Amino acid sequence: MPLTELEWQAVALSLKVSLLAVACSLPFGILMAWVLVRCRFPGKALLDGIIHLPLVLPPVVIGYLLLVAMGRRGFIGSWLYALTGFSFSFSWRGAALASAVVAFPLMVRAIRMSLDAIDLRLEQAARTLGAGPWRVFFTITLPLSFPGIVVGTVLAFARSLGEFGATITFVSNIPGETRTIPLAMYTLIETPGAESAAARLCVLAIILSLASLLIADWLASWGRRRLGG
Repeated sequence: MPLTELEWQAVALSLKVSLLAVACSLPFGILMAWVLVRCRFPGKALLDGIIHLPLVLPPVVIGYLLLVAMGRRGFIGSWLYALTGFSFSFSWRGAALASAVVAFPLMVRAIRMSLDAIDLRLEQAARTLGAGPWRVFFTITLPLSFPGIVVGTVLAFARSLGEFGATITFVSNIPGETRTIPLAMYTLIETPGAESAAARLCVLAIILSLASLLIADWLASWGRRRLGG
């Protein structure tokens, strides 16, 4: 049986939310991974703990914290709304923010491991030849960490597809606006006689997540071959 219009809306919204979450968080993920690997400063362990906190916190707690901070009456969200009229509350942009926060630690961990494996002597040799810090980063560090960046990006995308607790707490469950695949499944499970529709979405979610992981593995292998590894 084909998917209904509401089910297709949930699928399209999930893809849009996940892609936006990954695209917006990737530069920050690379930056935080680089800081954790290359820099030494007081409070580094605390920063590391804060970055990885969403891995151990219940997603509902993350959603509540986002509501307190970024909601229309939140201490950041109210200021943002007063200045620009923009609000994350009860919108798909808020769902993207919640997904980005929950998936961010996975992205950082993958990129960090890739950066940690780079031979520092390559960067030092480039500097002795006159390359500046930015040139070293964009011509040596970033290309060599490409497999980790790919893996981190796709893992974050797959995690964003499955985000539920933070999303429903922060932006509620609004059809066509914030109802992603997990929220649509929750609604269908609570609806009598809609078990088959929930099963279809479940299968589709598994296919999308598995495809993401397979693509990540292929891209990482391709990147290692390009780098001679």
